[in-house]
Amino acid sequence: MSIEPGPRNLITDVDGILIGNAADERVRSGVSVVIAETPAVAAVDVRGGAPGTRETDALDPTCLVDTVDAVVLSGGSAFGLEAASAAMTWLAARGRGFPVGSARVPIVPAAILFDLLNGGDKEWGERPPYAALARAACAAASRDVALGNTGAGFGAKAGSLKGGLGSVSAVTPEGLAIGALVAVNSRGETVMPGERCFWAWPFERRGELGGQTPPRTGLAAEADILPGAGPDVGANTTIGVVATNAILTRAEAQRIAIMAQDGYARAIRPVHTPFDGDTVFVLATGRQHLPEPRALALARLGVIAADCVARAVARGVFSAASLGDLIGYSDWLARA
Repeated sequence: MSIEPGPRNLITDVDGILIGNAADERVRSGVSVVIAETPAVAAVDVRGGAPGTRETDALDPTCLVDTVDAVVLSGGSAFGLEAASAAMTWLAARGRGFPVGSARVPIVPAAILFDLLNGGDKEWGERPPYAALARAACAAASRDVALGNTGAGFGAKAGSLKGGLGSVSAVTPEGLAIGALVAVNSRGETVMPGERCFWAWPFERRGELGGQTPPRTGLAAEADILPGAGPDVGANTTIGVVATNAILTRAEAQRIAIMAQDGYARAIRPVHTPFDGDTVFVLATGRQHLPEPRALALARLGVIAADCVARAVARGVFSAASLGDLIGYSDWLARA
């Protein structure tokens, strides 16, 4: 039997995972919150040269806390990091968190992307919108996930096209589920140069990218050259979460995060530049045992995770609509 998407083809096909999105159209920015219904083993891998993160050191396998309660993906550059604090207090008010005596402290890692130059109104003074957006996203958390111009992907840009929020899933014959949620705001391009298809076109499942066709020509040798520096250099970053129902140790989750980063390289070119903060979190909800031999099963899970990340990147751009002077893939395709 082949590996196929789950019934929703979303990260929420992984049992125990909920997603909440909130965005401010005037600001052209937003927040996505991935909530684990019960604490999940977590890991992170950061490859970009300009990351913006919170609580990533706590995910080191040598550190004290074994699990997390949620992961936040936010627009707003460093201003967006306050979204994690709001998600933390929202969860604490509902009895979630790591027990420290009689206190509970929710563990909420986060990563941000840069969308401050996309034309939205960023004149928020001393009250950035991200705390309020995070609370709204938490309250809206469900298994139904909107894609494209929503959540952390609302104001994103992917190379020369509008970026967005993408999600997919995969389920193995033995019941292992893997899903990815990615906010695509890359410096590199997601569409092959001179073509109509995504770099990730070979990984499409069930027409999730509109029915991609192979590229018409070979890749030119100069295709890797990054477009000339402009005022938005550093205004990038692709951030995402991979979830699985597998029972993993923290070290095993770390290995999946490392392998999952390859999905960015399959879908974005160039990637992991000095201008991006490319980050992948992994959440393991611990519902399904890995088959033996365990190391081989872990390697297979990592390959599937990377494929899911590549698909989610392309699906985020595919689903994004034009916004201001940012052109969506569908509008671009109509003109190409």
